[in-house]
Amino acid sequence: MHAPVLVSTEDDVDSLIHALLAGPPFHDAAHLVSRARPMTRSGFPDHELYVGVSKDGQVGALMLSAPETGLVASAGGLSSRNDVVYHVAKHWTEFPSDSEIPLSLVRSAVKEFLRSGGCVPKCVVWKPIEMAAEDSGDSEDPWGSSNG
Repeated sequence: MHAPVLVSTEDDVDSLIHALLAGPPFHDAAHLVSRARPMTRSGFPDHELYVGVSKDGQVGALMLSAPETGLVASAGGLSSRNDVVYHVAKHWTEFPSDSEIPLSLVRSAVKEFLRSGGCVPKCVVWKPIEMAAEDSGDSEDPWGSSNG
């Protein structure tokens, strides 16, 4: 994360996936942005794509946040793992349990993302990620600050 790598060709995508598969523990995911997409007013990319690959199997998962999609994940079958967690530079990122897809499809989606200038890959089925609301025990006061 401190030394970003420019991925500009399909061979670079293959090298990235290979590096994630062969890399050290807790480095099995990457955070990607496209320089072809617009920036927000504050100067940050308007999107982000997380790519996780399993070192134990031929699967991976994708998570995308973009204005046109909101927060979505690749839609796959239920994972054989209880927790689908990948790590970007030792920082864990939890993926939905049904987001793992074949590694070949992960490669195709990242290549499509690159070729299209950061458009949402169409080769993958995407599903919205529901953000669970924490139950504060008081439905009238979402901040849990009332003294009752």
